[in-house]
Amino acid sequence: MPPRRRNRPAPTPQLNEAAQLADQLRQAGYTKRDIARIIDRDPSLVSQFYTKNKGAAFVPALQQVLTAIQAGGITDLPELATLASRHITRRTTTSGTRARVRTKALLITPTGTGTGRVAAQAIASGSARLRPLIAEAARQGLRLAFTVRLAKTGYLHPSGSRTDSPGIRRDVIQRTDHTEERSYGSAQTGGHDATDFARRVDAAGGDVTAAVHQWLVETGRIHQDAHITHLEIRTWRPR
Repeated sequence: MPPRRRNRPAPTPQLNEAAQLADQLRQAGYTKRDIARIIDRDPSLVSQFYTKNKGAAFVPALQQVLTAIQAGGITDLPELATLASRHITRRTTTSGTRARVRTKALLITPTGTGTGRVAAQAIASGSARLRPLIAEAARQGLRLAFTVRLAKTGYLHPSGSRTDSPGIRRDVIQRTDHTEERSYGSAQTGGHDATDFARRVDAAGGDVTAAVHQWLVETGRIHQDAHITHLEIRTWRPR
């Protein structure tokens, strides 16, 4: 009887340089979400460093960030993100031109009107794409309002409560998945100072979702453990 062939385990693929650097950052205490914020990309891209061999364009930035942490003692995420941004270049196409980045434009019109909306995937990375909208609104001295969506049980007050979202029921949208959308601020009520919210976002390390969540908790509108699933920011110029 011929000897049985033993199935040898497949060799573990070698991690590319971006994944190796990401591993070193994770060993230093940073999560994939933190790394995504540092390079201003979605956390799913960081996962693709490991699964799809991506990330070559971010190697110089990750090297600089790792050096800043290990040698310079820099740990602040916004500061690391600023450092990384100086070393991130767009990839080129086969013809040698710079590749276009598919992003959803956040436009503030001459009248001050601007809108940005994010859902679950962007929420998970701190709604970073809304930060430029808020920063520009603050620069222009605009007012803003926002709409959040979360589980009905996450709110402290019933729908239409004057204590919550000034008692106007049309500002509440109930969904079939037991979530509810509520709006806070409008041109009629004066809205919120964009400068104040920009400061809140900066204090939250650039995490727009966390800044909005903190405001809702501080003002007694939601439970501390409530989870925002959708977020929309609207701006306008005060009269």
